[in-house]
Amino acid sequence: MAEFAYKAASAAGGVVEGRIEARSRDEAIRRLVEQGLTPVGVFDRAMAAAAPAGAARQPGKRWSVGGDKPTRAEVLALTSELAVMLRAGLPLDGALRVLLGMDHRPPVAALVSQILEAVKGGMPLSRALAARGELFGPFYVNMVRSGEASGQLGAVLTRLVEHLERMRALRESVVSALIYPAILLSVAVLSVLAILVFIVPQFEQLFRDAREALPLATRLVLGAGKLVLDYGVALLVGLVAGGFLFARWLRSTAGQRWWQARLTRLPVLGRVRHEYSLARFTRTFGTLLANGVPILTALGIAGETVEDARLRDSLKGVAPKVKSGGRLAEALAATGIFEPLAINLVRVGEETGTLDRMVLELAAILDRKVETGIKRGLTLLEPVLILGLGLVIAVVIVSILMGILTVNELAI
Repeated sequence: MAEFAYKAASAAGGVVEGRIEARSRDEAIRRLVEQGLTPVGVFDRAMAAAAPAGAARQPGKRWSVGGDKPTRAEVLALTSELAVMLRAGLPLDGALRVLLGMDHRPPVAALVSQILEAVKGGMPLSRALAARGELFGPFYVNMVRSGEASGQLGAVLTRLVEHLERMRALRESVVSALIYPAILLSVAVLSVLAILVFIVPQFEQLFRDAREALPLATRLVLGAGKLVLDYGVALLVGLVAGGFLFARWLRSTAGQRWWQARLTRLPVLGRVRHEYSLARFTRTFGTLLANGVPILTALGIAGETVEDARLRDSLKGVAPKVKSGGRLAEALAATGIFEPLAINLVRVGEETGTLDRMVLELAAILDRKVETGIKRGLTLLEPVLILGLGLVIAVVIVSILMGILTVNELAI
C-alpha cells in the first residue's frame, strides 16, 4: 500500500493535515470522506520524495512567479477548492476560512481575507468578487450570482471550473503550437547573423582589390556583413526601441484594429483565429445560459470576451435584435460571421428549448476546428521556415562563390 499526505477541511471549518495509507489516491480520498473530512489535496508521498531538491519549499511558503497579484492559475485553483468544500456541505464563510488557512502566496491570502471579511459583513459573494473585477471579470461574477440565486453555488462553481479549464486548455494549445515555429524562426535569424558576422568578413581581404568587378549579389552580402559588424549594437538598440514603440502602439485601439485586420487576411492563421474567437464567444455564452443567466446579459458578457474588434462590433448588434423580439438564429445569421452549421444548431436549440446545450455543442465543434487548423498550419509553416532558412543561407554561399570565381577570372 502507498502512503499519501493529505490536507482536508473538517466539519468545524478547520484545516487538517496528515498521512493515510491506501492502495490508490481515489481510495485515500474515499477513506477521508468516510471520516467526515473534505479532501482539498491528496499527494503520493513517494512521488513527492522523488521530486528535485530544488522544488522543495518550506511550510507556509510557495515559490511562484506570480508577482504581487494572484495569477489566473491561482484564481482557478481557489475556485476549484472552494467548489469542493461547498459541495461537501461547508458554509461559505467556513470554506473561505479553510482557504485562508492553506498554503498560499501573500497576494492570494490577502485576496481570500478580503473576500472573507466582505462575506462576514453580509455582502453576497458575487458583490465581493465584483470589487476585484480586474481578477474575476463579469463572466465569473455573473456565474457566481446565478449560483447564489439558485442556491447551488457549489455546483455552479464546479461548472465554472470546467469552463475555465477548457478555455485554458484551448489557449495553451494555441500558445504551445506557436513555440516550435518561434524557435525555428529565431534559429534562422541567428544563423544568418552568424554567417554575416563571422564568415563573410573572412572574404573581405580576398575581395578588396576586385570589389568593383564583383557581382552585385556578392557586393550586397559583403555590405550586409560590414553593416552588421560595424553598427550591430546600434541596429540592435534601434530594433529593440522600434519593437517597444510598435508593441505600445499595438495596444492602442487603432493599433489593435490594424493588427487584427492583417491577421484576418492570413491564409490559414486568419481562419484559425476567427474560429478561436467564435469558440470563446459560444462557450462563454452557452455556459452562462446553462447556469440561468438571462440571454441578453449572457450575450453582452460573451461578446466582451472576443478580442477581435471587428467581430466584437458585429456581435453587439445581436442583443438589440433579440430584445426587440427577433430570433437569436436570425440575429446571428445577420452578422455574417457564423457558418450555416452554427446557425442551424442555434435554431434547433431555440425550437427545442435546449439552446444552452446546442451552443455548448457548437463550442466543442469550433474547438476541434481550431485544433485541426493549428495542426494544418504547422504542417505548412514548418517546411516554409526550413526552406526559407535554406534559401537565405544558399544565397549567401552562392554569392561568395560567385565572388571567388570572379577573382579567379581576373587573376588569370
